Amino acid sequence: MKIAVISETAALETRVAATPETIKKLIGLGATVSVEAGAGKNSGIPDAEFTAAGAHIASSAKETLADAAVVLKVRRPTEGEMALMPKGALVLAVMDPYDSPEALASMAKAGLSAFSMELMPRITRAQVMDVLSSQANLAGYRAVIDASSAYGRGMPMMMTAAGTVPAAKVFVMGAGVAGLQAIATARRLGAIVTATDVRPAAKEQVASLGAKFIAVEDDEFKQAETAAGYAKPMSAEYQAKQAALVASHIAKQDIVITTALIPGRPAPKLVSEEMVRSMRAGSVIVDLAVERGGNVALSKAGETIVTENGVSILGPVNLPGRIAASASALYAKNLFAFLETMIDKKEKTLAPNWDDELVKATLLTRDGSVVHPNFQPKS
Repeated sequence: MKIAVISETAALETRVAATPETIKKLIGLGATVSVEAGAGKNSGIPDAEFTAAGAHIASSAKETLADAAVVLKVRRPTEGEMALMPKGALVLAVMDPYDSPEALASMAKAGLSAFSMELMPRITRAQVMDVLSSQANLAGYRAVIDASSAYGRGMPMMMTAAGTVPAAKVFVMGAGVAGLQAIATARRLGAIVTATDVRPAAKEQVASLGAKFIAVEDDEFKQAETAAGYAKPMSAEYQAKQAALVASHIAKQDIVITTALIPGRPAPKLVSEEMVRSMRAGSVIVDLAVERGGNVALSKAGETIVTENGVSILGPVNLPGRIAASASALYAKNLFAFLETMIDKKEKTLAPNWDDELVKATLLTRDGSVVHPNFQPKS
């Protein structure tokens, strides 16, 4: 049972899909592990550490992938990488399957069993495998660090002999994993933090982190969550009231961080140009959804835009990759936890249970076909 880990070739991708810690565990399960030379360089992991963990260092992707039963990656494999992978190999990565029918067809044609880690169901059993949560946590943290760097004033209140520096006001839009971590980080830095979310349950989570919840809390809002914990669509009347409240609040903020994402759909627009114009010079907005179209008017992926009224709009790409060592450590553990469920520990062989709920939820392609019901080719 050979497991292969190759270097990531996507632009700005600094993470790696295995660490010395997870390699030791994989070898303990009976695997041999081959790592492409330099795969961990951008995550601060030299080849010598992989070797010390028991991995074989291969000189090229071709050598790394030869005879591999499992391939661990961060990003979806390229056409060139697929061509080097043995037919029938299990490939675990963040596949970004939405709006990518050509890529799915290519993986099917290559005979790969491709697993999309971001489709992992959010159930208790799979918490340790949840790559969206592990990486969003780090993105929320990094967003605040980048915002504080771009903000030309201090974050905490400072009382000095020369006078008092007021605390920064930070508004976090969206109280999911990334948003909650952004709230916690901003609070640690001494900011006055407020947050909003469309789910009533988020109010308690926001308050538990010492932030104030901002929302129109009418009867519709109180019933705006399904039994499964998801937000219900809100009426146009409610949306208008909420937008008015948010607009008046944003005008008083120093830093705004937006985190709203909907899988498979463009990011919802939360901050209009008019809201941006209402903010004072020197304010900062960080759009964590910029790669999906953005929550903020004017934001651009990979760019910092400074508006005419002096507001900086940051559109960071791959924020977890900005702290690659931590991101790789968590991501590698996510992959290991999932792969471990597909290994027969007694026989020390690869033995996926194709009927397992985690396998069925994440498996995109198998035996030459796209098998996931949500991504079937359109006739």
